[in-house]
Amino acid sequence: MAKVIVIYEEPKDKEGFEKHYFDVHIPLAKKLPTLKNAAINRVLHGENTDQNMYLVAELEFEDVDTLNQSLSSAEGQEVQGDVANLVPFLNKPPIILIAE
Repeated sequence: MAKVIVIYEEPKDKEGFEKHYFDVHIPLAKKLPTLKNAAINRVLHGENTDQNMYLVAELEFEDVDTLNQSLSSAEGQEVQGDVANLVPFLNKPPIILIAE
């Protein structure tokens, strides 16, 4: 199993971020080919960090090859391109991790 994990700090414009994230970005992500599961977690509390974490998104795929193929697809490129539309609502770009 492989995952894309995206960590967002608290946005400077929560209303704008949430509207675009839930109305546009998530529907795009759900169209990723071979996506097995997706989860969005609101961060309630964080320890050992000075960052104010807000959301953690997890996209799950069968394996790293499948994940890479999905992100390279037209749908994957569209999702990755849409991240730029979220940046104006944020204080910093999200942290993006690939995990296995």
